[in-house]
Amino acid sequence: MVSGFEHGDIELEVEFMIPKGSNSGVYLQGRYEVQIFDSWGKANPNSGDAGGIYQRWDAEKRQGFEGKAPRMNVSKAPGLWQHLKIVFEAPRFNSEGVKVKNAKFVQVFQNGVLIQENIEVTGPTTSAMFEDEKELGLL
Repeated sequence: MVSGFEHGDIELEVEFMIPKGSNSGVYLQGRYEVQIFDSWGKANPNSGDAGGIYQRWDAEKRQGFEGKAPRMNVSKAPGLWQHLKIVFEAPRFNSEGVKVKNAKFVQVFQNGVLIQENIEVTGPTTSAMFEDEKELGLL
């Protein structure tokens, strides 16, 4: 689902429930993803697990980079309601349209626990709607 409004900086709260084996995400500006995944019971989460800042992709090297795992796995079992709170700063551009500041996940809380803080992303994550960066974008 894509929203009908564009946003820059945003504080977003989302309630979600997922089935067993589910894989989804919340894309800020259609570009920067916080992962929603069935990570129930996983001891050592990575950037592809719930609450992770999903990785970017280097097609030439055929590998991911810049992904950030959540500090801890606080996922509930599939079928239970969960909560994400995301505080996000959009990238900044000068008057010539040159990026002068990266996008940043200021804070990400999952189920009331701080799992990400001050994570800069240098560009869109894998599977983003857009490969460019702008001041505004769709949710």
